[in-house]
Amino acid sequence: MQLNLKNPLVFFDLETTGINIVKDRIVEISYVKVFPNGKEEVKTRRINPEMPIPAESTAIHGITDEDVKDCPTFKEIAKSLAAQIEGCDLAGFNSNRFDIPLLVEEFLRAGVDIDLNKRKFVDVQTIFHKMEQRTLAAAYKFYCDKSLENAHSAEADTYATYEVLKAQLDRYPELENDIKYLSEFSSFNTNVDFAGRMVYNDKGEEVFNFGKYKGQRVEDVLKNDQGYYGWMMQGDFPLNTKKVLTEIKLRNFNSK
Repeated sequence: MQLNLKNPLVFFDLETTGINIVKDRIVEISYVKVFPNGKEEVKTRRINPEMPIPAESTAIHGITDEDVKDCPTFKEIAKSLAAQIEGCDLAGFNSNRFDIPLLVEEFLRAGVDIDLNKRKFVDVQTIFHKMEQRTLAAAYKFYCDKSLENAHSAEADTYATYEVLKAQLDRYPELENDIKYLSEFSSFNTNVDFAGRMVYNDKGEEVFNFGKYKGQRVEDVLKNDQGYYGWMMQGDFPLNTKKVLTEIKLRNFNSK
């Protein structure tokens, strides 16, 4: 099924040094940019992570330190990459929980503050798990009747994800061919920050989603425990989480 798009939709996949959003780095990014008229633009870039790639990560994606030693750093490509995805909605496989939070961290470390507030995020894995409960290779076989060659190659994974979403729309007529709908359907919760340390409650209020203040309103915690903000800012939390927390703190300060 041809996707019904109002904005370009960028399917992307990251290969990384590991799975820690704060500490790990991107070693390869691949995307398929699908335009409303059906035109496709494919690009893959290797990136020097400026840190050793652990052997266990190389065992998964096959990328070694030698492969990326002469590649540009993320900071060197950040502005051009931000321009390439400007005005686009984003899609991926497990992207809401991993790829998007890690990508945002890389942009913030590079000093490029991209605004994703008006973007839609379609997580094909979430749609798959809600409908069938599987993995990307199984999803590709199930929906497209194809075997996923070169699994954990960013480009192969990215294109498979694109094909899976189109096949999901063919298989499930109850799914609307609309990116806003698919974005809402593929979201497990309403995160305030990309890592989900803060979420919106059923009243639309920002509440903490972890620790001793889980379920409590962020603005109440910042007011009643003034040291908590400092603890989080000094802690091992994603830069995006710290940025959002600071915005909430300043918003409440300015409203006084």
